[in-house]
Amino acid sequence: MRISELRTAIDDIDSQILRLLNRRAELVIEVGRLKAEQNLDYHVPQREEEIYARLAGENAGPFPSQAVRPVFREVISACLSLEHPLRVAYLGPRATFSHLAAMEQFGLSAQFSAMRSIGEVFAEVEKGNADYGVVPVENSTEGVVSHTLDLFLDSNLLICGEVVVEAALHLLSKASTLGEVRQIYSHPHAIAAARKWLETNSQHLPVVETNSTAAAAEVAASEPGAAAIASELAANLYGLNILQRRIEDLPNNLTRFLVIGRKATPPTATDKTSVLFSIKDRVGALHRMLLPFAENQINLTKIESRPSKKRVWEYVFYVDFEGHAGEPRVQRALETLREECIFLKVLGSYSRAHPPKEV
Repeated sequence: MRISELRTAIDDIDSQILRLLNRRAELVIEVGRLKAEQNLDYHVPQREEEIYARLAGENAGPFPSQAVRPVFREVISACLSLEHPLRVAYLGPRATFSHLAAMEQFGLSAQFSAMRSIGEVFAEVEKGNADYGVVPVENSTEGVVSHTLDLFLDSNLLICGEVVVEAALHLLSKASTLGEVRQIYSHPHAIAAARKWLETNSQHLPVVETNSTAAAAEVAASEPGAAAIASELAANLYGLNILQRRIEDLPNNLTRFLVIGRKATPPTATDKTSVLFSIKDRVGALHRMLLPFAENQINLTKIESRPSKKRVWEYVFYVDFEGHAGEPRVQRALETLREECIFLKVLGSYSRAHPPKEV
């Protein structure tokens, strides 16, 4: 078969795909109408996870299995927008890694709102102005985002999901070559993450700190001779050239984001749960807190302590573990734990993040 014939066959398949997408959209509109009549939730996160898992399992190739999720995420996002566009608040401005995480989770058809602080993201969801919020919680090199954990102490919001994004850093500019660059801008964390590259390749250039990598990209887009250390998304949104890719010093620099909302999520096949608790000040107290998890064969994936800010030397513990709060073994562990705590707060059970793809 000749190339022209193969291309004609591909065009025919593309047309079939489009017809099927429109048929899917018609069915989604009908589902939305029935949900409205029955006063049901229009967004069901576990339904999406089930779709991704089923399709990945059905895929026999050669279409890459890792591409199934991002392709169908956009299909689902576009169809969902016909029912009711999801409103998503994130820590702005545009083109930050929080923005990227929000798009990774909800697709390009959601309505995104950039907030000035993590507290504003919480407030926007609490007030019902957004269906979900996306906030950073930890970085693989910089550690935990303590402000996010602290906000859960007084908020009724729940964790509905998590997103892990690879924080790949690039040198961006309107210039065509590094030799044309006169000054480099970026957030302090990004500058620190690319310190070795800067010392080796641009030691003679001044480096200026900005409030975010996106703000640095904005400067690079408007100031002749300026460059920014930022994401590929920033390059796309601000029309910048990528002069050098992957200038971060350490590979696999990952940032974990939490999806926060007002409703609990039903179980999926790959759940984890987050809790906050404060313990009584006595010998062996922490051991007594962790024992119920071991006794019920529950794997802890994270434990972090934070000052309670209510009493001197009183701490609260943030713990992630595998399993859903509705499972009997988890319920048993939490019931035992509650008896030993000053307070215990279940922040939510949610599907574990899928491995990040390079962007």
